Amino acid sequence: MAMVAAVRSELTARSLMLALVVFGLVGLATELTLLEHYEEPTMVMPLAAIAAALGAASWLALRPSRAAVRLFRVVMTLFAVVGAVGIVLHYRGGFAFQIDMDPAATASHLFWKVMHMQAPPTLAPGAMIQLGLLGLLVTYRHPALSAIGRASSKGESS
Repeated sequence: MAMVAAVRSELTARSLMLALVVFGLVGLATELTLLEHYEEPTMVMPLAAIAAALGAASWLALRPSRAAVRLFRVVMTLFAVVGAVGIVLHYRGGFAFQIDMDPAATASHLFWKVMHMQAPPTLAPGAMIQLGLLGLLVTYRHPALSAIGRASSKGESS
């Protein structure tokens, strides 16, 4: 009986984390759309990553399988990578702007100016890294990856 309660609790926590990932993805998509974050090709990367993550999350939620878990892992890893690339791109954009404004500024002064800028917000893409990591946590020891999960999925496919 305790084993059943533990499994049910794990499934509930996993489902809640996946719901939180989806909630975050929808929120990010809404924000980026309202900010018209699609004016340049590189600005479309996070929207494409969000679309891929929503698709993978839907598959994982509706049809959990080894393939769905693995795809979700790949997509969420790439999602975090896109977030890291976004931080670099935001920093470079802010740095170029600040150097134009004050070409004589020291490196440390420029760094802090860029970090405090509101447009582009240097660390905003960090939200993608957080969601990517939370998505990876959803797949940690996922039941679809266990031997029992493999056996039941083979039985279903025949």
